[in-house]
Amino acid sequence: MAYRYGDRAQMSLFPASIEDYVPQDAPVRAYDVMVTALDMDELGIECDPGKVGNSAYDPMTMLKLLVYGYSYGVRSSRKLEREVNYNVSFMWLTGGLKPDHKTISEFRRKNKSALKQVLKQCARLCIKLDLIDGNTLFVDGSKIRANASINNSWTHGKCEKRLKKIDERIEQILSECEKVDQTEEGNSSLVRMKEELKDHELLKAKVNDILKELDVGGKSSINTTDSDCTRIHGRQGSHAGYNAQSVVDEKHGLIVHSDVVNDNNDLGQFADQVNEANKTLEKKCKEACADAGYANCDKLEKIGEQGIKVIVPSQKQACVKKPKPFDKSEFQYNKEDDCYVCPEGQRLRCRGVEVGRKRKIYGIDGSVCRACCHFGVCTTDRINGRKITRMLNEEIREKFELQYQQDESQKTYRLRKEKVELPFGHIKHNLKVGGFLLRGLGGVRAEMSLLASCFNMARMISIIGVPGLLTKLAN
Repeated sequence: MAYRYGDRAQMSLFPASIEDYVPQDAPVRAYDVMVTALDMDELGIECDPGKVGNSAYDPMTMLKLLVYGYSYGVRSSRKLEREVNYNVSFMWLTGGLKPDHKTISEFRRKNKSALKQVLKQCARLCIKLDLIDGNTLFVDGSKIRANASINNSWTHGKCEKRLKKIDERIEQILSECEKVDQTEEGNSSLVRMKEELKDHELLKAKVNDILKELDVGGKSSINTTDSDCTRIHGRQGSHAGYNAQSVVDEKHGLIVHSDVVNDNNDLGQFADQVNEANKTLEKKCKEACADAGYANCDKLEKIGEQGIKVIVPSQKQACVKKPKPFDKSEFQYNKEDDCYVCPEGQRLRCRGVEVGRKRKIYGIDGSVCRACCHFGVCTTDRINGRKITRMLNEEIREKFELQYQQDESQKTYRLRKEKVELPFGHIKHNLKVGGFLLRGLGGVRAEMSLLASCFNMARMISIIGVPGLLTKLAN
């Protein structure tokens, strides 16, 4: 069988322009027109061709470079520099411009607040193309590593332990210095000890500064590399990271809003994320759905009182375990007398209120429980008897539980995984995002906005196609 061999010395006639290298249906053309459709003034990126000084790279071109690079998992400024020199599609996108990695990194750093707004304009572009309805929204969160090591996270306990070791070492060095004879002042060992003493004193001052920062900020821990990140507990163990949030529309699974917070759970996020998504939609959605991680009644009520149907299961509803015998659900609550009635007809009356935990405690005399035939199963407390807790907002919680159990709500909830977990899967698996590159909340929110916009643009290409997008956005 014959083989075909390449010949690097073979002379050939290349096309006259780089335009001829990129097919008309190449995805890079769609990214070019989609970014061109964004309003640079509204984003807050300065575009002033008449500005005095040395010529700078076109901001629109730099934004296209970032968006297109992030869409294919190329996020590092050095890798982007390599692409504009060797990748034909990047050369076509930038028009032959070849910014170096410092220029790319500096543009991204200076325009963090503008990059945070990219998703908002991208979502409104999707609304214009009738790809987002805004009727049903799904909220979800995912943990993403920060550009920092968990070893640089400091707590009060770690600071005190380190200070103790430093003080012990300083005392040891001082005692060793005293033992050195005065005639050996220039001894190299004494010089080294003095240098080590100075290093330990500087380290002690640094640790004391961290302790002061913990006290002033009221934080349980702080990371010296990225002070905004937190200790994240996930499937991969504990690490320094952030909690990324996304709000997805039901129609095509496009992201309406994204955010990054430094809370380790989602309990306090539901109302804020839905309200921000509604601002992007410029209207109120009809339904908002999330998993049990968002089951905070106070936050759910903020959305429910706006006339939006909330579909969020309680922690109990999400639990697949069967309830134990004599579960709280078997006790009937009497609203008029503010008491619970057990299956045997005995009343458990209010014994007090735990203000901090926002709940009431109901109980019954231990002698009554001891005389019951179910003693040992219902309760084993011989003195205080059976206890039941009731949240102060229990009626609100029960309302949302009933709302979740409706047939229509169940249909909507079954769509949740299909719609809201796809973006994070694309970002983490396809784009290989194992962690953020930028530091601080401003930086990671800018990166998350870019990543969410890249997902939307990829979905738009899948739904409409490159030729269709070029036609629609040209009008």
